[in-house]
Amino acid sequence: MANRLSFAARSLGLGGGPGVANEPRLWKLEGVTTMTRLELTRSQILAWRRRVGALDERLPPGPDSLRVAAWAGLQDSMPRAALLSIHARVEGAGPSTWEDPSLVQLWGPRFSTYVVAARDAAIFSLGRLPDDAAGRRRAEDFAARLEAFLGGRRTTYSEAGHALGVHPTALRHAAPTGRVLIRWDATQKPTVWMVPPPEVDPADARLELARRYLHVFGPATPEAFAGWAGIPDPAGRAAFEALAGSLTPVRTPVGEGWILASDEPAFTSPARPAAPARLLPSGDAYFLLQGADRDLLVPEVELRRTLWTPRVWPGAVVVGGELAGTWRRADANVTIQAWRRLSRDQRDAVEAEAASLPRPGLRGPIVVRWDE
Repeated sequence: MANRLSFAARSLGLGGGPGVANEPRLWKLEGVTTMTRLELTRSQILAWRRRVGALDERLPPGPDSLRVAAWAGLQDSMPRAALLSIHARVEGAGPSTWEDPSLVQLWGPRFSTYVVAARDAAIFSLGRLPDDAAGRRRAEDFAARLEAFLGGRRTTYSEAGHALGVHPTALRHAAPTGRVLIRWDATQKPTVWMVPPPEVDPADARLELARRYLHVFGPATPEAFAGWAGIPDPAGRAAFEALAGSLTPVRTPVGEGWILASDEPAFTSPARPAAPARLLPSGDAYFLLQGADRDLLVPEVELRRTLWTPRVWPGAVVVGGELAGTWRRADANVTIQAWRRLSRDQRDAVEAEAASLPRPGLRGPIVVRWDE
């Protein structure tokens, strides 16, 4: 367990041979030209993402594991989605694990609600601070006005917004200053309060945010990073250019991208056995993807449409390392829609995973229904 934790937390490779030699191809970031020397298969990429995402084998309980689970943040826009993402990655997760003192909530990438490690809050806030003067002034102005109104208090963002004469959602513009934290328990309006400004350079926070993205979502492109973080494309390209010396260009079945050079050995090392089943919530990092990355994860067009719907996404069912369907929960009822015929053992694994889900506010057992 200690080895698992150390690997993910430190973003290190785990040995393995050198990259696969391929016919050279020129790659270029602004001012940097290099040759591709690594071609990655779909199975290598997905095995890496499961591995670094702790989806093949759960991590031991504790704050260090929670930090690893939240390495790229835990989206919590759907009620208690972050808790379900933790449950898929950390042993012994219970209904209140998302409130562990080592974690905080904030408005993170794309101004969505996120749960992150408290020690990493600056990465997910300052890392998104606008580069332009006007954008920074707006963020600082909202933060200053909010701090003046709160005066050290905590209140709902609805009350604060109306008191300041703005729509409450506008207060999210203050989040990239790193001075605003929130708490949303999925039953009431989010509570907001102020904290001291982080002692971190925004440029350093941006680069670490890019590293986190590359580590968890790689191979990736600057544009994909910008879309995930909710920053302009030029800002995403600038971050990749600043990191160019520590990146490796790769070719994948759906295009070209970059990975952290330190992750290269693990990408090409043998895959670990996949977990029998995992139930991932809406917005989980494993399928929080756009464009060609969706094609890689789910090659079938008709199945992609059932996972990435125009409205609220369902959860994803992972069986033996492959997406095998979708799931939704209404109170204690979990409905599974399988994409293919599952064996009895596979169905038992899915049902056991569903039965183990944290059940905040529910007294009875989980009931699994198969939509067939």
